Amino acid sequence: MAITRTGPPPALPDLAAGHAPPVADADADEFRIVPVRALPVVGGVLAFLVVAIVGNWLWALDFFHVASGALWTGIDLFVGFIVGPILGRLPVPARVEFAKRFMPKMLLLMPTLVVCTLAAGWQLARHLGTISSAYPHHGWVVASFIVVAVMSVVAIGLLEPANLAVLFEFKKDRPDGMLIGRLMRRFVYAAGITGAMQVATLVIMSRLAS
Repeated sequence: MAITRTGPPPALPDLAAGHAPPVADADADEFRIVPVRALPVVGGVLAFLVVAIVGNWLWALDFFHVASGALWTGIDLFVGFIVGPILGRLPVPARVEFAKRFMPKMLLLMPTLVVCTLAAGWQLARHLGTISSAYPHHGWVVASFIVVAVMSVVAIGLLEPANLAVLFEFKKDRPDGMLIGRLMRRFVYAAGITGAMQVATLVIMSRLAS
C-alpha cells in the first residue's frame, strides 16, 4: 500500500546564507568547549614541569624546552601554511564540522606548549648564565626574548580569543557559519605569523648553539 505525503516538503538548512544547521541534541551533548578527558594529561604535564623547575632537573628542562618548542613551531607552521589554504577552499558546512573537532583540542594544546616552552627556556637561561649581560652573545639572547614575547602576545591576544569565540558560537542553537569562517581565518593567519616568527627563533637558537 503506497503512502502519500501531504503538505509542503520539509525545509532544508539555509547553508547558502552562511548558517550552519542546528546542532542535533546528541551532537550538542557530545560537544564540549573544553575536552574534559584531556585535562588530566595537561595537569600531569604541568605538574612534571613544576617538579623539574623546583628540582633543577636540567635534562627535564631541556626536554620541555626542546620538545614543546618544536611542537609549537611545527603546529603553527602546519596550521598556518597547510591547514589554512585547505580550509579556505572548503564550503561553510565543512568548515563548521572541522572547527568543531579541531578548536577544542587547540584550546588546551597551544597554551600548554607555550607555558612549557617559556618556563623551561627561562630556567635553562638562568642556569646556563645566558641572560647575564656578560654573556658574549647576550644580544642574540635579547633578540630571542623579543621574538618569543611577540609570539606569546599573538598566541594569547589573537589565537585564543578567536578559538574561544568559535567554540562559544558552536554553543548557540544555530551557529553562524560565516562568522565561524572569519574567526577561523583569523586563527589560521595568527598561527601563520607565529610560525614564521618561530623560524626566526630557530635561526637564533642555532646561532647560539654554534
